[in-house]
Amino acid sequence: MDQASDVRDVRTLALGETSGTVPLARDFTRTALTEWGWLPAAGADRRAAAEDVLLVVSELVTNACLHAEGPERLRVVRLATAVRLEVTDRGAGQPAPRTPHRAGRPGGHGMFIVQRLCLDWGIQRVPGAPGKTVWAELAAPA
Repeated sequence: MDQASDVRDVRTLALGETSGTVPLARDFTRTALTEWGWLPAAGADRRAAAEDVLLVVSELVTNACLHAEGPERLRVVRLATAVRLEVTDRGAGQPAPRTPHRAGRPGGHGMFIVQRLCLDWGIQRVPGAPGKTVWAELAAPA
């Protein structure tokens, strides 16, 4: 995050070994967006912004389930002009969009979608600790 002064609210969900992790993460995020006034959306642009956030949450949590030994935690951070999603997992891998992207083939689109929808995304690691946090930032609706 750029500056701590930009943080308006933080919601944290422990995931661990729960079942139905992706729908749980989406519901948790949808509740935060509703409480922040993003939903119900007043227009098509606001609805699209909220749906993009929910899609990115789904992709990040799914990637942690499939490729990183499962997600440990989801943080949804409301910033002044954006929302930041952080999924912490136990995996050592390095998420990256598949290159070249093959639109007609099933699977492998998660990080490509994240890259296309987000203002920025990246990976944070704590030296000497297992796992990582994959984060993504999306613009707040106008």
